[in-house]
Amino acid sequence: MSRTVHPALLLAMLMLASLALRVGTLQSGYWIDEGIAVGIASHDLAEIPGILSQDGNPPLYYVVLHGWMELFGAGEAATRALSLLFALLAIPAAFWAGSAVFDRRAGVLAAAGAAGSPFLTYYAQETRMYSLVVLLSILASASFALAFVRGRRAHVVWLGVWLGLLLYTHTWGIFLVAAMAVVWLVLWRRGHVGGADGVRLAVVLALLYAPWLPSVLFQAANTAAPWAERPSPALLLGVPGSLFGYVALPLLALAVFFALRTRPPLDRAVAALAAIGAGTAALAWLVSQVEPAWATRYLAVVMGPLLLALASVVARGRRWTFVALAGVAVVWVMSGPPPIKSNVRTVSTGIAPAIRPGDLVISTQPEQVPALYRYLPEGVEYRTPMGPVSDPRQTDWRDGLERLQAGTATRQLLPVLRRMRPGQRVLLVTPLEPDRLSQAPWSRAVRQRTREWRAALGGSPEVRKIGGYSTIPLPKNTVVAELYEIT
Repeated sequence: MSRTVHPALLLAMLMLASLALRVGTLQSGYWIDEGIAVGIASHDLAEIPGILSQDGNPPLYYVVLHGWMELFGAGEAATRALSLLFALLAIPAAFWAGSAVFDRRAGVLAAAGAAGSPFLTYYAQETRMYSLVVLLSILASASFALAFVRGRRAHVVWLGVWLGLLLYTHTWGIFLVAAMAVVWLVLWRRGHVGGADGVRLAVVLALLYAPWLPSVLFQAANTAAPWAERPSPALLLGVPGSLFGYVALPLLALAVFFALRTRPPLDRAVAALAAIGAGTAALAWLVSQVEPAWATRYLAVVMGPLLLALASVVARGRRWTFVALAGVAVVWVMSGPPPIKSNVRTVSTGIAPAIRPGDLVISTQPEQVPALYRYLPEGVEYRTPMGPVSDPRQTDWRDGLERLQAGTATRQLLPVLRRMRPGQRVLLVTPLEPDRLSQAPWSRAVRQRTREWRAALGGSPEVRKIGGYSTIPLPKNTVVAELYEIT
């Protein structure tokens, strides 16, 4: 097909097909992380880096999102269109990367993988940085292979550009850089590359990242990821399924099997890229055993090297390989749009007419406040077990677990109720417990505060319950709203 169809037309067809696949949930309500992202980006541009000391991410995506919102607005479809744009750009980037490092057939297959990957389909419809991370991961992986395997030294500069942008987009970029450094050292020890380019690149990246390094160290010490659990070995083994789909994975394995049976010798670039991808995931997994910070969405940083290595291998195959790949395409197309990720907008819209300026909104899950702020009326006050919320557009994660654990109803809720006037209303928003209860310290503390605060409100003689609102439970991010009035 790549020989009979002009590359530009082929890319246009893939991008149109990908667009049709990735617009199913652009209009749905924001979930927790999206509310935080839009809230941070809504601040003045100069304030964003400082605000992120309370969060845990680098500033590049939020700066870009800020400018995008200035141009196109802050609606759900508008902000998610930025992620969709990055996902669409990943298709020609993958085509170039596969073609430049390997050959035209590998480029076509890499572009098809970027167009249909369930992982990228999911995050192309979310107001977060993960589709941008995938795009940069593809470009950086290609430049690494071109610079240090193919000997095209001009790509050392481009590798520095892509990695610098990636480091300022997501903290897991550090793991990709580390894995690339290890692979480069192996190549250097074997005499495949000289030492000067790699050393210069390391120095430049260190200088580029130095201004942000104090913020990273502060985030690691004060915000971290208290909501995360230590990942099991199964999660590490499940990385390919997370990226390419668990249902499609057996078919991909068959495609690889038939391709290797046809032409078994592997290109050195394939080995380098596969080692980079595996090393990045393994390093992130090991670090998360010490300080839990594992999330499937963070695997965006691994997509680039694994996609290119996989495309090169299956490009060797013939009839049975492409039969298996056709099955993969069918599975991807039939997988449908991602599920609705939150019911916060539905619940907030239903309860909003009963809320008045000056009323109190309580969320026992503190990070839910930015999403609630987007959909509830203006003029209400927000409070969580961590205390009053001074800026409901963001979540202050600094020492968050300790503050949440100390936020008992006796200390943080009952004194506030006694200060409120008769007739004022209190909206209690609590998460609905999923079937599988996370054992992360943060999740356990949220469950404890939720039960305690709901019992305190229900048993207080100073309030009476006057209503509530909930919807059919979703797989995650389901909230229940209960309305009380001060008597």
